[in-house]
Amino acid sequence: MNLFVETLGRGPDVVMLHGWGLHGGVFARVAAQLADRYCVHLVDLPGHGASPALSRFDADAVADLLDAHFPLPVHLLGWSLGGLIAQHWAARHPDKIRSLALAATSPRFVRDESWPHAQERKAIEAVAQSLDTAFEQTLERFLALQMMGAPAARDTLKALRGELFAHGRPQGLLPALRLLLEADARALAADIRCPTALFCGARDAITPIGAGRWLAAALADAVLYEFPQASHAPFLSHEQDFVRALAEHLEKQA
Repeated sequence: MNLFVETLGRGPDVVMLHGWGLHGGVFARVAAQLADRYCVHLVDLPGHGASPALSRFDADAVADLLDAHFPLPVHLLGWSLGGLIAQHWAARHPDKIRSLALAATSPRFVRDESWPHAQERKAIEAVAQSLDTAFEQTLERFLALQMMGAPAARDTLKALRGELFAHGRPQGLLPALRLLLEADARALAADIRCPTALFCGARDAITPIGAGRWLAAALADAVLYEFPQASHAPFLSHEQDFVRALAEHLEKQA
């Protein structure tokens, strides 16, 4: 399977994995600020942007697909759904991940008795049910939820809306949404040994900051960056602070 990947810059390889419903272009501004020192690869995950869909969006299979696409060791950044895939990639192929950065993500996206750091299942199921009948409106509502509570949320949301279909109309969002309903990657934390930076928004309603704090405690080598005023996309709402912290993390692994 061919993945759509945009590459810019020169230097050590940095792979960036986006969240559900979007595409690699969401990281364009961050990537541009790193491109003078790094070779940055913006991936469209299967079924998103310009990458073809999978009938079943299996986290291990997607991680293996990415691993095959990038034969040399990389630094890896994953946001939300991309962060879940990044956890699988780092656990399954530890020799290939030089460092890990996880932004507003979690090992589990559904709340239950053992995991309070997530949304109710019905919130994700409602998104799935409305995809067929109101595709564009559903994606726009989901974007709005991601920005809720962040400063300048309206401006950030406007910019994100403009990017939504920049790589074409995504063809496989429902299988990835089913993964978010099923996934529980907590057991993988013990297998992730690389240096990890966690970037979490205190106002995040989709992956509450408790998930980041859990990862910070569970991972062998992790640093937690908390953004008190950010919600689910700190790299957009607090771009300069995010880039500064990410660059610092990457420099340490040079």
